Amino acid sequence: MLDHPARSAELDERYDLAPSPELAEEMKDVYARMARVVAPPDWAIHAPYVAAIERLKKERNAVVLAHNYMTPDIYHGIADVVGDSLQLAVAATEIEADVIVQCGVHFMAETSKILNPSKTVLIPDSSAGCSLAESVTAAGIEEMRARYPGAPVVTYVNTTAEVKAASDVCCTSSNAAQIVAAMDSETVIMAPDKYLAQNVAKQVPQKRIVWWDGACIVHEQYTADDLRGFRDWNPGTRIIAHPECPPDVIGEADYSGSTSGIIDYVDRERPEKAMLVTECSMASNIADALPEVDFVGPCNMCPYMKKITLAKVLWSLHAMAEPVEVDPAVADGARRAVERMIEISRRAAA
Repeated sequence: MLDHPARSAELDERYDLAPSPELAEEMKDVYARMARVVAPPDWAIHAPYVAAIERLKKERNAVVLAHNYMTPDIYHGIADVVGDSLQLAVAATEIEADVIVQCGVHFMAETSKILNPSKTVLIPDSSAGCSLAESVTAAGIEEMRARYPGAPVVTYVNTTAEVKAASDVCCTSSNAAQIVAAMDSETVIMAPDKYLAQNVAKQVPQKRIVWWDGACIVHEQYTADDLRGFRDWNPGTRIIAHPECPPDVIGEADYSGSTSGIIDYVDRERPEKAMLVTECSMASNIADALPEVDFVGPCNMCPYMKKITLAKVLWSLHAMAEPVEVDPAVADGARRAVERMIEISRRAAA
């Protein structure tokens, strides 16, 4: 399960990682959270890794933060906190453990480190990047500021620490409209997701929103024609889309929201059939909690999120690899942008 032979050999020598139906049976309570989407033979493979990780978490005083796009074995098997980017950012400010293992992409681990400079933050695979984060630089933000003087910059959390530091405030897909509406200026710069910006513009018509030309490789693949064709083929299915999708896709959906919003919507509405227009693992991770919902249709997989595996999490805790560091000067600016986002969100929810 680990793509590095020497590391795999070391783990095999230190831990009993052979598939174990006996251990799988002992850990049936954990398996029950994912039984609808993980086959028993696969759970017999996963269980030894889950058990070893849980032991190491106690030894290291560590917690695992897992994004909603993680695979079910991570999401249900080892995560202490799950959620979307905003939920994980808020949780990171409340962590008391010494070590944070970030099961997500690199910018998420950077955000945890920014909010917890004295703690050890590990990411199981530092090459787990993000197409959005890679689409803009701090120089690009300055270019937008020069083009629209005086306009505040609202950057998606799917950005590097340097970009966050160059911004006025961050946002997530769940609070983007709130954040933009809270800005004093009539014109607001949003980066780097052009589709999120265009969808927010419809929600906040009192603002003139200008945007950077970036997009998520998962969500930009969906088209309105795809959704119309799916409706013709499978009428009655509730179509639920993430706001990183193009606006015409959102227009065809029955509901659009962040990953946490999607979960809340499906839980509240309990449709007979639902198609989630987002990353593949979303449906898998909520399927067992909602057995009456039939999750149907296509999905797109994030290749970056799928770089995080149980074996890599185990190695990360075993070797305390790979620690995330952020230059203190950059972290200070980025922290201000993230904390301002959290403050506005909490104020709006009060």
